[in-house]
Amino acid sequence: MNERPVVGISLGDVSGIGPEVTASALSRPKVRQALIPVVFGDGPTLERFPAFKKYTRTTPGTLERATGPTVCVVTELPEKDRFPGKPTRAGGKAQYGYIQAAIEAARAGKVDALCTAPVSKEQISRAGIPFMGHTEVLAEAFGREVMMLMDGPRVRVALATNHVPLVDVSRMLTVERLVGQLQLLSRSLKPVVGRAPRIGVLSFNPHAGEGGLLGREEVEVLTPAIKQARKLRVDAHGPLAADGLFARVADFPYDAVLAMYHDQGLIPAKALDFERTVNVTLGLPVPRTSPDHGTAYDLAGTGKASSVPMVEALLKAARLTAR
Repeated sequence: MNERPVVGISLGDVSGIGPEVTASALSRPKVRQALIPVVFGDGPTLERFPAFKKYTRTTPGTLERATGPTVCVVTELPEKDRFPGKPTRAGGKAQYGYIQAAIEAARAGKVDALCTAPVSKEQISRAGIPFMGHTEVLAEAFGREVMMLMDGPRVRVALATNHVPLVDVSRMLTVERLVGQLQLLSRSLKPVVGRAPRIGVLSFNPHAGEGGLLGREEVEVLTPAIKQARKLRVDAHGPLAADGLFARVADFPYDAVLAMYHDQGLIPAKALDFERTVNVTLGLPVPRTSPDHGTAYDLAGTGKASSVPMVEALLKAARLTAR
């Protein structure tokens, strides 16, 4: 793609750090040179930032494909519902609206990629909207099987299950599910690494189950899934004990790792490089990225929040449109 891609950016929780890190990231010359931003958010909130006053202003109903920086005003919240560090139910409903407006723009071909600023699952749920996370909403909106990938400079970690209570993870791990995920991960990363990626599959139980002594998932589900995936030309290996594998990060032997549950994958990914690790949703017809942090209400409005994660997420979204 020779021209700059149009990236739709949902503003996230207006009471969190989303607005300020988005404004700061979009002020960076390397970001401006890489993409055309369309920011879906709250009019009065965006007006707090001088740069956005120069953007073309539109609404979801009148939005066309942008040729320059654009603000798409989804809400006009009163001050009490957009105050930094003070989330409200109205703000929860609003941030969900920004996601939906950005998704609709992507489905209509008005943006080439999506980058989502952090939201509050709690506040969206308080507004009466069932919400487990961006990944689940995107999967439903596009009717696709998707996968969360934490794409960092040192490791890439994908998740077999996303925002699921630990008590429910085991029953969700099936041979069919894991084979499909390994195929998706391999297919998605092959253009990135230039060959079939080497994928490490983490165990579910401690010490990879110790041959069934510490649990049967490795014997009955993971090992059969890995064998099936390998027959389908997926270069998968495991099951591997997570504690030992991530201790080898200096000479990491895999292009990506498939973790069985949320914290098993996200804790090492964030610990190794919090600021430059980007959340990427695999399996969608358009790229979607997000910084790997939350709303950080304690930092909102203080000017202390780093915009580096948002910069990385925006640049990753732009790069992925070229593949």
